[in-house]
Amino acid sequence: MFREMRRKDRKIKNDEAFKILKNSTYGILSTISENGYPYGIPINFILFNDSIYFHSALEGHKIDNIAKNSKVSFCVVGQNQVLSKEFSTKYESVIIFGKAVNVSDDDEKNKILLEILNKYSPDYIKEGKEYIKNASKATKIIKINIEHISGKSNK
Repeated sequence: MFREMRRKDRKIKNDEAFKILKNSTYGILSTISENGYPYGIPINFILFNDSIYFHSALEGHKIDNIAKNSKVSFCVVGQNQVLSKEFSTKYESVIIFGKAVNVSDDDEKNKILLEILNKYSPDYIKEGKEYIKNASKATKIIKINIEHISGKSNK
């Protein structure tokens, strides 16, 4: 169903790929637009219970795309360094394929918002909880159920 990686010598194990996901601060979410073109957008996210979660406004381009076609891909690039003299790059990256679903359960939604707060604003938990309380009605949480993951590195 999913293509094999061409450079098998650079393939990393899934546990290492999940570690890269966990430590990355943003990734590129790709959806399919109604006109058939791919739409890639950088997003903040968390890895939680082997799924990707992100928050969004209640409406917008990516939300419309997901409503029409739940299949998505998500890519992160971890550490990277251009090796000019060698005409190469040291890097680590992960690509996932999955299906995006709306999180409608309020308890799960609040739990994810707290996890996002813990990742991005750990020094402002008290203020963040108040922010979540005031903004959660205007916030959508999307979960990506991972169907395929592959990681690659050139160290």
